[in-house]
Amino acid sequence: MTKPPAVRRPLPGSPFKAPAEVPRKQFAAGDRVTHDRYGLGRVLAVEGDGDIAVLVDFGSQQERITPPYSAMFTL
Repeated sequence: MTKPPAVRRPLPGSPFKAPAEVPRKQFAAGDRVTHDRYGLGRVLAVEGDGDIAVLVDFGSQQERITPPYSAMFTL
């Protein structure tokens, strides 16, 4: 009979802490956003729970932005 491997937990004072989970960005229709490439815009629609894509109107063009949303932020 073998034991399962032990789960390693970082010590509270350790400089090698476990990586913190980055919270998912949430967007809703009507949100004002800024994008590094396209500039200011407004969210028109969200596909799925935001995990598929977000349709954004940037004034001169509409773009379908897919995750990860590293270049897009809410205002």
